[in-house]
Amino acid sequence: MLPPHAAAVWLSLPPSGVKCVSEEIQSNVVVLADYTVVYEDDSHGTATISAKVTSPYGDVLHHKENVTTGQFAFTTSESGNYLACFVLDSNKGVGASVSINWKTGIAAKDWESVARKDKIEGVELELRKLEGAVEAIHDNLLYLRSRESEMRDISEKTNARVAWFSVMSLGVCIVASALQLWHLTSFFQKKKLI
Repeated sequence: MLPPHAAAVWLSLPPSGVKCVSEEIQSNVVVLADYTVVYEDDSHGTATISAKVTSPYGDVLHHKENVTTGQFAFTTSESGNYLACFVLDSNKGVGASVSINWKTGIAAKDWESVARKDKIEGVELELRKLEGAVEAIHDNLLYLRSRESEMRDISEKTNARVAWFSVMSLGVCIVASALQLWHLTSFFQKKKLI
């Protein structure tokens, strides 16, 4: 995972179908995004889209229909993949593109208002930005450490289960072999071959 950042994305929407963008975001992170329809062919009129943003658990955070531009902003409540999906509303057989400017974390902060509020400028403002970036990187490292710990625990549990399953399989094979040996010896003794 990268530290929180801003990303501009262009999606080509087909005449029918859905295009989605997802990003894995931690909890308590500010997310801002602007989206705009860019027309591929102006001769067919203006195209409108439907936009829907959902949380990792399926909660709808933003939903707009028949729009050409829009924006959404929210603070994440849980960690996971946040999904933004776009659908072309008009069915005229012509596609369109959507420009998405997605900002998360420190990139979503309004530094101009911080500078006005705290009456800072120049080097001090840049230092504040760097301090915010360092905090974001530190938080991201802590998040990655906790995820790594969870994955290690899951791996150890899975390893223990596989080991027990192997021991049980070996035991079943030994018991089945002993039963076969007993059955064959008793069969041959009844036939007086042994």
